[in-house]
Amino acid sequence: MTTEPWYRTTLRWGQTNLVEVDPLRYDGQWWREHWKKTQIQGVIVNAGGIVAYYPSKYPLHHRAETLGSRDLYGEIVDAARQEGLTVIARMDSNRVSQDFFQAHPDWMAVNADGAPYRRADKYVTCINSPYYNDYLPRVMEEIIERSSPDGFADNSWAGLPRDSICYCDHCREGFRAHSGHDLPRAHDWNSAIYRDWIRWNFACRTRLWELNNAVTMKAGGDHCRWMGMISGDVIYNGQRFIDLQAILSRSEIVMLDHQRRNAIDGFEGNTEAGKRLHQLVGWDRHIPESTPQYQLGSPAFRLATMPEAEIRLWATSGFAGGIQPWWHHIGSCHEDRRQYQTAEPLFAWHKDNQDVLFNRVPVADVGIVWSQQNHDFHGRDQATDRTMASYRGAVKSMDRAGLTYLPVHADDIAALPESVKVLILPDMGALSDDHVAAIDAFARAGGSVIATSETGIRDAQGNTRDRLALEALFGVRREDAAHGGIGPADPSLEVCDRHSYLRFAQELRGGVYGPADPEASRTAGGRGPLFDGFDLTDTVPFGGHLPVFRTYEDVEVLATYVPPFPIFPPETSWMRDPRTDIPAITMRTTSAGGRLIWFIADLDRCFARDELPDHARLIANAVKWAIGGHPAVDLHGGNGLVSPTLYCQPGRSILHLNHRLTTSPIPGRQHTLVASGPLSVRIKAPDGKTAAAARLRVADTDVTPAMENGYAEVDIEAVTDHEVVVIDWH
Repeated sequence: MTTEPWYRTTLRWGQTNLVEVDPLRYDGQWWREHWKKTQIQGVIVNAGGIVAYYPSKYPLHHRAETLGSRDLYGEIVDAARQEGLTVIARMDSNRVSQDFFQAHPDWMAVNADGAPYRRADKYVTCINSPYYNDYLPRVMEEIIERSSPDGFADNSWAGLPRDSICYCDHCREGFRAHSGHDLPRAHDWNSAIYRDWIRWNFACRTRLWELNNAVTMKAGGDHCRWMGMISGDVIYNGQRFIDLQAILSRSEIVMLDHQRRNAIDGFEGNTEAGKRLHQLVGWDRHIPESTPQYQLGSPAFRLATMPEAEIRLWATSGFAGGIQPWWHHIGSCHEDRRQYQTAEPLFAWHKDNQDVLFNRVPVADVGIVWSQQNHDFHGRDQATDRTMASYRGAVKSMDRAGLTYLPVHADDIAALPESVKVLILPDMGALSDDHVAAIDAFARAGGSVIATSETGIRDAQGNTRDRLALEALFGVRREDAAHGGIGPADPSLEVCDRHSYLRFAQELRGGVYGPADPEASRTAGGRGPLFDGFDLTDTVPFGGHLPVFRTYEDVEVLATYVPPFPIFPPETSWMRDPRTDIPAITMRTTSAGGRLIWFIADLDRCFARDELPDHARLIANAVKWAIGGHPAVDLHGGNGLVSPTLYCQPGRSILHLNHRLTTSPIPGRQHTLVASGPLSVRIKAPDGKTAAAARLRVADTDVTPAMENGYAEVDIEAVTDHEVVVIDWH
């Protein structure tokens, strides 16, 4: 019998998110059968907070309107225990009703005028008040005394978000004790006091995390953990002052509430989120993710069934990132009963293949660097367009090219996995001196580094540096000027400030089929690997942000900037300044053989925003060039719609192949599964090893791998939502 705690052994979860009428209609026997049918090992059960589903002794703890004296929460817990399931008590705690407000107005978050913040008909409580520090701990102690849950989750625990400043007495006193200053009166990123207020709020949430765990562990035992819930969206977490790095270092399991869809991130976003969080919390920890069986999107239809294709593509993308399944329904009874059908086959496959989904180590050629501090103190109020778009563009470029990558926190650069050969710094504007030293050491040891846009313009506190942090390494110097912008273009402008181009340093069009061009050069030969696939053009569209750099003498300029010119009317649309000496892409080689490439032109951000394939190809070409022709995975076929994620276990490799095609223009409404294939995939063998056997875990068939030049090659007829290739080595 296992002696490991529940957070190491519970692999599949279910949640029936109770609503206030459920005490009159909850069919306990049916849900017990559904638990068995979907092979879950743990349940998340509504306990208290905004709504209590048990008869609490606290008068202001609002009972569900149909609860009466019933203990529905306790009944569900008893049934779960009889089935041998782990039980998590769910709370939703940051808002209260009118009667609570009237009893404790000093526990509420208030604006500068002293008026309470409200959400719908509820009042928002302040995380620095006795509501969080005394009242909620007593509620959790009551729940533990009644039912002994294994742990607690709370999906709205972090209180007031960053766009609002709380001026209650608790915050006034707390911030003055911390900083010696009054609370900021406005959102001003140029103010050191405001930036200190940001850091203080992060620390307050981390303190709350520690407090809640101390309460639950004291009352319920060492393994009774409070886990809140966190989003997989780093910008969303930042806006709620959730310090992922600090909090995950204090976590035994991550309860992931990552349901939102948007028009930018595809299904690859769920793989990325799993990998990024695992890189922080560790690959031995579990990350179950709430996966709605109801429709998301805008509007969200809480009681309607999510299209099966949407659920399958999102969930299997999560499997590739090390995420565990957790079905989630709103309410306990539905007219639309299609939503009860989708989980069973996914959960059955997960159970049958859990031997290759756990206890594994990621393998990747590329590390894409990020930090929450960069999004906060460099991205500031433009983080979505500035820093997150750059990061997204790098991730999407790797996915499109079939290259393996890992998200790497800037603090972890010095401890990179051995497989990582290339670092990408996507507009990492805020870098500490320790980050810079780690990047420099990686490069001087032979690693290649690709920087973009304004990387290193600030220190980790958000202060502008006198010179770029990586100037000496890359041989580039920033001037106080820039072209273009980071957001979408204004289509109403006849001379659009984004109608710009990049010109390759070596021009080839004079020797290419086309009309005679008196300005065409007669350069012979090719341009090198960075420009593979661009033999028929000397320019590519740009349309982004270009800080003005100057280069050291030993730095090669690979592309330059072509300034904007008119779009309308067509008769006026020609390049007024076809050539400049403004660098857009630079390259330097280290003495150890690494390549240092700077996309001063923000092609990563542009690709995330505009999806011009030229931008992704240039970034991917730079990575392939830096890898040197021997990637961990070499994928052919799939039309750029299938992306790889590689892991290893002793004696075998595990390759996830995930379909990324989005057929619906409305996020969350994917209604069709479209197969891509045939595909051929080559997986690099460990030193001295050859492939003994291979199996496709989704197709459920054995295949014969062919060995050539240190790679095992496997042919796959098609990938619909996902495939998992397992190769045993000897």
